[in-house]
Amino acid sequence: MASSDGGRGRPGTAGGPGGVRLPAGRAPEGHPTSRNSTSQGASAADRAQLFFSADPAEGTAPVPPGHPLSRLFAAIEPVSDSAMTYFYGHLFAIEPQIRAMFPPAMDTQRKRFYQALTRIAASGDGDALAGYLEGLGRAHRKFGVQKDHFDAFAQALAATWQRYAPDAWAGAAVEWDDLFHRVSRAMVAAADRDAEQSPPWWLAEIVAHEVRAPGLAVLTLLPSQPVPFQPGQHISIQTPRWPRLWRTYSVANAPRDDDTLTLHVRAVPGGLVSAALVHHGGVGDTLLLGAADGTMTADTSSGRDVLCLAGGTGLAPVKAIVEALVKVPGARPEREIVLYHGARHEAGLYDLPDLRHLERNHPWLQVIPVVSEEAAPDAIFGSIPDVVGLANWQDRDIYVAGPDDMIARTVTELKDRGAPEERLHYDCPMF
Repeated sequence: MASSDGGRGRPGTAGGPGGVRLPAGRAPEGHPTSRNSTSQGASAADRAQLFFSADPAEGTAPVPPGHPLSRLFAAIEPVSDSAMTYFYGHLFAIEPQIRAMFPPAMDTQRKRFYQALTRIAASGDGDALAGYLEGLGRAHRKFGVQKDHFDAFAQALAATWQRYAPDAWAGAAVEWDDLFHRVSRAMVAAADRDAEQSPPWWLAEIVAHEVRAPGLAVLTLLPSQPVPFQPGQHISIQTPRWPRLWRTYSVANAPRDDDTLTLHVRAVPGGLVSAALVHHGGVGDTLLLGAADGTMTADTSSGRDVLCLAGGTGLAPVKAIVEALVKVPGARPEREIVLYHGARHEAGLYDLPDLRHLERNHPWLQVIPVVSEEAAPDAIFGSIPDVVGLANWQDRDIYVAGPDDMIARTVTELKDRGAPEERLHYDCPMF
């Protein structure tokens, strides 16, 4: 389906390349709503989980519904929380020293581990699964996981499946053992390769801490040694306030000569690490950083125009990608990059002055703010999924970042309108 904006005028003008600047406070007439009928009545988290589980990354060969592993996880799903509680209890009984690798509160860890298991079991074989396991292998180095620990994990999982789904386990044991050994070999190999060139974690000092909005801060970190990353990737952070508790944050800049990293952090309800960084962090504090990961990275070899759709602090990876694209040597000077940044309130447009500065220095970059819950000057009224109908996405590389539900709705809208899968760049949640 064609975009409502077909013009290719200079950025910043009505009928420009990336969208229509509507009068402040006006919603786009006839703005689209999501066509994903399966999301009706579901919570935002449920919609996002449904999207990412039903939309496997390119390169996977999904396990069919009748497969023994599918039956095993169908049996475990209703009791997954109890099963994961039992699993960790069994694991710590087998190898007590492993307990020290995990935070005292295990609720989030149990959920993430089960999500990782279901993602692996459902993916089958393919390049996407190999890439996911490569990232997990690197990431687990910061926890201190060793090759011998995988045997304890295998024993604890087998005991869990036997206890909570004995009938399904009887039919899936051979397939599961084969899958687990392939997964563990891939993760160990990835960790070994990473150990040849990188430490398991880095020390970094906070050299700038700026509160941009209530509960939102922009931090600049100086690592003790360079942290390799690609624009668009995220790194994991541990604070002294919460040992052994790691959370991921996207790097908001392309690599710099001084090796500093900028993060956009919003303190979320119940978020121990985010609250520590926003409300208790300060210049001079030391953090631990894990290795960079993430598949949504800047395609600097493409000559196509670009559309960026960012919600909230999802701006961080998109800004890093934009910085990388405008710095490409010999890049087509008229290559158009259009960035929509969405927030609920005007105060949520926390990085707009910096974006305007970037826009002034690069005339073919257009920044369009979008606000969903109040009228704001020079902003479109609506949400990021809403503006898909305004944006010119055809023949463009498209980058989408933000809350999981926003990504799910936006990508669904783009696909419904005919955007090709190979032009869509977004990260699945990192479990």
